[in-house]
This record gives sequence, structure tokens and C-alpha cells, in this order.
Amino acid sequence: MEIRVAEYKDYERIAQLHADSWKKYYRGILADEYLDNDVLDDRSVIWQTRLINPPFNQHVLLIEEGGLLIGFVCAFGNHSFERGTFIDALHVDSNFHGRGAGKRLLAELTDWLQHYFSDSGLYLEVMSANTQAVDFYQSIGGKEELEQVWNAPCGSKVNEKVYSWASPSDLASKTKQVELSQ
Repeated sequence: MEIRVAEYKDYERIAQLHADSWKKYYRGILADEYLDNDVLDDRSVIWQTRLINPPFNQHVLLIEEGGLLIGFVCAFGNHSFERGTFIDALHVDSNFHGRGAGKRLLAELTDWLQHYFSDSGLYLEVMSANTQAVDFYQSIGGKEELEQVWNAPCGSKVNEKVYSWASPSDLASKTKQVELSQ
């Protein structure tokens, strides 16, 4: 598996994987009408916008195998004064779950964060009902800070949890501990 920084030309593949992931894991959480008809167009606009002229603090990494997109992560360094860097998205093709792609993406992301935002904490938001993701973030040392309501793009109000790590090095050490214990 190879990891590289995303480019504008990758936006359609990222949007497709993002939409497919939402359709699979957010069914019953987000509105079916949205997942069946609008999610791909919505994600395409998001990713085209993010990659055409990325802000200085945005970092998007892809993990590929033989040219096939396996997963991606997107973060915004020092996004919040209180919490620090925001990990906005981490999605791995369901056919590759359990092979370490998510941990590898986070490990590579922490290298970048340690270089540019080493004094910043990290946080992410995950839908409370997405138990697979909740379990993953807990397994890599995420500290649940609070539960809040997300106004989803389909108009639904969804409960989500906020997980955090004290620093990029804290997340890096947790992902390495998990890798060593497997």
C-alpha cells in the first residue's frame, strides 16, 4: 500500500469512496432519500472545492494499492482554538477493513502534524450510532469529550461524539501501540 498527498485530479475517486462509505455505514442514520439520490453529488462538490485551492492548513492523504483507492484522511491543522487540529474525514473501503489502512493513514498524518502543528491537540467527530468507527477511535486512544448534535446535510439531526488526543505525538504513539499488539 502506498500513501500520497491528494491532488485535484483525485476528487472524483475520493468523493465516490466517501459517498459509498456513507451509504454503507450511515444507512438508518442519515435520510435514505439523501443517501440514494444526493450523497455523491454533495461529496463531489465538497471534494472538488477542497482540492481546487486548498487552504494552507488542509492535508489530504490517500492510500492506494495498485492504483486502487483504498482510503483517505483529511485534516485541518489548528482548526479550533480550544481543541486544535480537526480530523474531518477518515474513510477506508470496506473491502480493506482490518488491514491497517486507517492506522497507516493516521500515522502518516501525524508525521505532517508533528512538523507543522506539533503543539496542537487533535479531535474528530463521529456519529454515535456508527459503532464500528467509535470502537476504532477508542482502540487508538481517543478520549470521548462530549456528545453533541450534528445538523447533517440531509436535514437530519444526528448525535455525534467528539474524540480527542492531546497532541499528534499522542495519537502517533497510540497507533503504534495498537500495531505492535496485533
